[in-house]
Amino acid sequence: MDVDTKLYGDAMDIIVPLTENYEFKRVYARGKSVVRPTVVVYCMKKSGPAPRVGITASKKIGNAVKRNRARRVLRESTRELYPQIKPGFDLVLVSRGKTPFVNCKIVMTELASAREELGVLVSAPKNKRKKETAVQASSSETR
Repeated sequence: MDVDTKLYGDAMDIIVPLTENYEFKRVYARGKSVVRPTVVVYCMKKSGPAPRVGITASKKIGNAVKRNRARRVLRESTRELYPQIKPGFDLVLVSRGKTPFVNCKIVMTELASAREELGVLVSAPKNKRKKETAVQASSSETR
């Protein structure tokens, strides 16, 4: 077990949160942003081993039930994609008006595309497999 796992737990078990107001403000002010129909993603490079994620839902979203639903949808989408985030980033996810009304899978695809645009996602190992099989196929053809 390495130091990161001891400090922050397994990636599937825990998401390291942004908790303080000044942390959110710093990401808003200095970070890059990407807008999608259901979420706005702010991203900022930081020092530290684990990526941190903050989730917000303002009163513009609606009453408490809708805001909580929006946060739950964003949290679940983040939980699925968290292991693919590069270490050393702070992310703030801001829900939008459509967020409480959409499926988690829709939000997940939009989050993935936004994070990919920001350059935060680790390259998927699927690409390596495709390249390896392509190299093996080309080497077998030359024989």
